[in-house]
Amino acid sequence: MSKKNITIKSEYITRVEGHGNIVVNVKEGRIEKCEFNVVESPRFFEGMLRGRSVFEAQHITSRICGICSCGHSLASIEAAEDALGIVPTGQTLQLRKLLLHFETLDSHILHIYLLVAPDMLGVKSFVPLLTTHNKVVRRALRMKKDCNELCEILVGRHVHPISCVAGGFTKLPGEHEIDRMLNILRGMRADMTVTVDLAATFKFPEFERDTEYIAMVSDGPEYPFLGGDIASTDGVRMSKKDYRKITNEYVDPRSSAKFTRLSRESYAVGALARFNLNADKLHPEAKAVAERIGLKPVCRNPYLNTAAQLVECVHCLEDAIAILGGLKKRGLNYDEQVLVGVNERNTLPVRAGEGVGAVEVPRGILFHDYQTDARGAIVNANCVIPTNQNIANIQLDMKKLLPEVLHKTEEEITLALEMLVRAYDPCISCSTHYLDVKYINR
Repeated sequence: MSKKNITIKSEYITRVEGHGNIVVNVKEGRIEKCEFNVVESPRFFEGMLRGRSVFEAQHITSRICGICSCGHSLASIEAAEDALGIVPTGQTLQLRKLLLHFETLDSHILHIYLLVAPDMLGVKSFVPLLTTHNKVVRRALRMKKDCNELCEILVGRHVHPISCVAGGFTKLPGEHEIDRMLNILRGMRADMTVTVDLAATFKFPEFERDTEYIAMVSDGPEYPFLGGDIASTDGVRMSKKDYRKITNEYVDPRSSAKFTRLSRESYAVGALARFNLNADKLHPEAKAVAERIGLKPVCRNPYLNTAAQLVECVHCLEDAIAILGGLKKRGLNYDEQVLVGVNERNTLPVRAGEGVGAVEVPRGILFHDYQTDARGAIVNANCVIPTNQNIANIQLDMKKLLPEVLHKTEEEITLALEMLVRAYDPCISCSTHYLDVKYINR
């Protein structure tokens, strides 16, 4: 092992959920410290929910994350419905799955193009690609625009959706809007094909660490983003009601964010976890992409979370087209449009209870848990975010990776650490700045 001395400090790195530090200290080739610290400030969203009507919770929780606002809304709605005893219709569930597909496409595309492609194309950020790979940039922005438009058609807007509520939707898409969404999705196929071609050329680092992967599973034929049990690659399977037994949150003095663990020291959530547990349920086109890029379950290389995101992009695109085709063929039942309080038929029930929502958002499984009183007001709330569930796993990955790259140059070590953190996609808008690495006392 090299006898080099290295001190890496990355302080107050801004993310959607707060701030994180990476601290690495190597003295004469011996690793003395390798930590991933989160020092985020309290955000108080759970406190904000107390005393508020469970029917307005989704409008508050959608503000937790600008990228996964639709996912937070749906987790919030599912928790509210579970607490109140509301059972959504098949049509409502199909439209919610459609919304999750749109958001997953949007998030994964941005991660692949803005955060991963620069590393693979040998530049420091997305900006130089404006000159060197202009067509790549235009394609990314075009696909992003398509996803925004799809969400706007379905729920009024992508960031902080309007029309999805407990019980269904306050506005259902008309036939012409279904046709419009279908046209956009079919038009995206050409760009998706080129995206797959580009990503197939990416050379991901060779690194593995055996860990536990957790995601939603079901006994049905669908690749589950919504509905089902929670399972792990270690053989655990539980109901979403038992999410606390799954996450087992605990406090670590190195981090203001709680850590999670199930069967081992840590676990991972996200696209790779979903793929490892549900690869057999992917759309045939997505299975073909996985085979082309050599992605097979159980994959233990965290860098290949991006490859799993690529596979999910194809799945979400094709499954969204299939869902819309089915809705168009059957026709929507507009009597299901939710008009809360307008008449007796549309008045939603209110009662005391507790409900749990579990939704697979782009970065992994998200839990919302609400307790309501007899007036339907929230008396207690708990939200467990995917990024926080991955924190302990990121740190353990770093501890295994660091000795494997110590023989490399400073620049190569820095890039390896940056790419490892980015692979988890902790924040679309900020993770390009996730590491501000400085080498001190060389």
